[in-house]
Amino acid sequence: MRAYKFRIYPSKKQEELLNHHLWLAKNLWNELLEDCKQMYEDFGYFPTKNTLQLMVKNYGLYSQTQQEIAHRMHNSVMRVFILKKKEVKCGFPRFKSIDRIKSLRYPQYETGFWLDEKLTVTPFGEIAIKKHREIKGRIKTLTLKREASGRWFAVFCVETPEEIPRENKGKAVGIDLGLKTFATLSNSLKISNPRHLMKHEEELAFMQRKFSKKKRRSSNRKRAKVRIARLHEKVADTRRDFLHKLSTELVNDYSFIASERLASQEMAEQHYGKQIHDAGWNMFANMLAYKAEGAGCRVVFVDPKNTTKECSNCGSITEKTLWQRMHNCPYCGLIIDRDLNAARIILIRATSGQGGSNACNSLHKERDVALATSVKQEAHAYS
Repeated sequence: MRAYKFRIYPSKKQEELLNHHLWLAKNLWNELLEDCKQMYEDFGYFPTKNTLQLMVKNYGLYSQTQQEIAHRMHNSVMRVFILKKKEVKCGFPRFKSIDRIKSLRYPQYETGFWLDEKLTVTPFGEIAIKKHREIKGRIKTLTLKREASGRWFAVFCVETPEEIPRENKGKAVGIDLGLKTFATLSNSLKISNPRHLMKHEEELAFMQRKFSKKKRRSSNRKRAKVRIARLHEKVADTRRDFLHKLSTELVNDYSFIASERLASQEMAEQHYGKQIHDAGWNMFANMLAYKAEGAGCRVVFVDPKNTTKECSNCGSITEKTLWQRMHNCPYCGLIIDRDLNAARIILIRATSGQGGSNACNSLHKERDVALATSVKQEAHAYS
């Protein structure tokens, strides 16, 4: 399954109707949630999926869209109990404002929507669409999504046919992700961090100060809110464009890519949250993973523990502070950039015990030889 996202351009009447349907979807969600809570208070159990489907009939939305909201409500309620059994902390579904309802879903192609030169959706009619690429596969579902800036998108979920991956004769490489440099490769190549948010930080702060001074519920405040949303979307678009181009280049140039399995959210909660979120490490890892299959590339994620402390030559552990940017091994005397050392460690961990990569095998052998030599020297010194 693959998702294709296209920009759509509804007319003024169509946009008013789309916004009205979002308003109906918001009201339907809140009414279903109220009914679920009331039924639990009265009888001690929640309504079934079939009961919720009967509640949404003739509400004003497209029939399958109404049913999809009912299914989503049932799944949200059931998910709470499933996660609680697993002792995972979670909250109960909440009532939503119009700003939290952003999409309308159509689950069947050729029943509620068609795609040709234009996108035809019941009951909105033909909507202009910018098809910047051809869809390969069978279209299954459609989601009409409104961004905070007012832009509308059509997201198609497509069942793609199985393709024979092309042959990739590239080399193996390890990637260390960071903030000072976005990525350091084990072949000494460094990719600078664009810092997309920092480029617009002053403009964003100025617009947010103006927004905070506007009168609540006024049209001026709404326009200021849209301007802020457009700037945020511009930053997100540039970040996504950068990550797409970089990930495509890497999977085409290398046949084996090793990276770290980073817990970005936990790291952001501890230190440098804004910079970590701006870098988009998780988004980059996801792009590498799904693009690698079609490019004939293999992507492996390894445990990031001690990748900056372990020596890529002898395997010894050397403590470092964050501001120490060089790896200076006291055992084998290796002096190297700490990010480059980490990238080589990531590649060694990913290729340990695997064939087909002479570069990593040689690195692994050099490390074992150096480690054995250092052990012999220490034993001789003690004797």
